[in-house]
Formats: sequence, structure tokens, C-alpha cells
Amino acid sequence: MIDPVSVFVLLVAAATPILFAALGELVVERAGVLNLGVEGMMITGALAGFAAAVATGSPAIGFAAAAVAGALISLPFAVLTQILLANQVASGLALTLFGLGMTSLFGKGYEGIKAPALLRPDLGFLAELPFVGRAFFRFDGMVYLGFLMVLLVWLFLNRTRAGLILRAIGENHDAAYALGYKVVLVRTAAIAFGGAMAGLGGAYISIATVLQWTDGMTAGAGWIALAIVVFSFWRPLGVLAGAWLFGGVTVLQLRLQAAGVSVPVQLLSMAPYLATILVLVIISALQKYSHSQAFSAPGSLGRTFHALR
Repeated sequence: MIDPVSVFVLLVAAATPILFAALGELVVERAGVLNLGVEGMMITGALAGFAAAVATGSPAIGFAAAAVAGALISLPFAVLTQILLANQVASGLALTLFGLGMTSLFGKGYEGIKAPALLRPDLGFLAELPFVGRAFFRFDGMVYLGFLMVLLVWLFLNRTRAGLILRAIGENHDAAYALGYKVVLVRTAAIAFGGAMAGLGGAYISIATVLQWTDGMTAGAGWIALAIVVFSFWRPLGVLAGAWLFGGVTVLQLRLQAAGVSVPVQLLSMAPYLATILVLVIISALQKYSHSQAFSAPGSLGRTFHALR
């Protein structure tokens, strides 16, 4: 018999790294930049965070190092696309390939090492509540940080002047520049934030989920994060729902494999990605046949900004 509480807990844990990366990419895309380097930033954060956690014995320091590493590796992309005006798609793909190759080289020495334990916060009597305690109050701190980041990103985009400026730049960078807003600076800051969030997502995989370093361990999570941003309609709450959807399908296919369901393992392993493709097809149809701006991407997404044009 399947325990719904256990399934929910596993779902949230599986969704957390995707949630971090997708929230970061959401902010980047709302600023009008398409960064396809999420996978490369995630795998860089996974290695940097794991290495720092092993060296210091502190997962917290590991996550901080992952955020810094993710932000740093995103800066060459920012320079290429915002200053040198390189193509965003090509630069993002190069960032992913660079991250995968670099971590494959420098991660060899960390194979077979176990990460230090990630402690869960003591929430006292809340954790002992029937059903609710098991379902909501026994997660590690990074899961709660993920929930908090959904709220903070929503507040930033919808309730702050800085968020309004970022959204204005994403919708029409020429008009925003004419009003005196620093388009390149805002976009560079957004790219660095996206890198830091992707680094946190990658570190959660190596420190909290797998508990060790494995080459290529993000296994396409960065691409799923990119897809989730699209079918969330570029909204934080939609990102949370999309991450949970992916996490739910992932947990379901693992449960089916454990139950010995007579379906090829390869097909079950494909399930999360097939579900993502199906949702993207539905979203594409909605965007094609609906004239509502709610389904539209930011107006300047992927477009190169040139101040002298």
C-alpha cells in the first residue's frame, strides 16, 4: 500500500533542485535574457557545493559555495551576451558544455566520498502532529528555503520598484533604456542571481539527495527547469506547480519500478521527460489559440540590446 505522506515528502524533495534552478531562470527571462546554460550552472554548483561541504564538514558552507560558483560561472555568459552582444542561445549552450566538461575533469577526485549529513531543523511539537507533522515539518532547511524563495521572487517581481524595472526591461528594453534604466546592469544582476539559484539546485542534488559526487549527476535537470519556466507562464507560483509536477512523475516512476510493474524500466525512466514534453505541447497550443497576454513570453526575451542602435 502506498503511503501518501511518504509520496508527498519524496515529491517535494525531488522537486526542490528543479524549483531553485527554475526560479533563478524565471528572473533571468523576466529581464529579457534567455540563458540555456542552466544545466552547466547546476552541475558546477553540485561539484563546488559538494567539495566545500566535504572540506569543511558543513553543508551550509557547501550551499553558500555552490551559490557563489553558480553566479561566477554565469558571468562569462553575461559578458558575452550583454557587453559583446553574442548570440544568447549559442552562449548558453556553450556554458552548459563548459560546465559539464569542467566538472567531469575536476570531479574525479571526489568520486566515492560521502557528503556530510544535512541536518533537519527541530520544529518541536509541529513535527509530531498527526499526518501534518510528517508531511510538512520534517524537511531539511533547503526545502523551506525553496518555499521562501517562491514568495520572495513573487514579492520582488510584483511589489517592488526594482522588480517593476526588471519586468519593464524584459518587456521592452529600448523603451526602458529611453527612460534612463541601466539595461545591461539589471540584466547582469539577474543573470548572476539565476546562476546562484541554479548552483543551489545542483548542490541540493549532490549534498542532500545523492549524498555523493557523480559525473553528470544533474541528468538533464537544468533543461527541465527551462521547460518549467515556459509552462509556468513566467510566474513563481506556476514554477512551484511545475516543479511539483515533475517531482510527482519522478516519484511515481520510481514507485512503479520498485513495485515491479511489467513496463520496461527505460520507459518508466522516460516518464518525467515525456510528461514535460506533453505539458509544453499543451502550453504551445494555448499560446497559439489564445490572444491573452497571460500566456505570452516577455517581449524582449532573447533579443540583443544595443544602446547605440
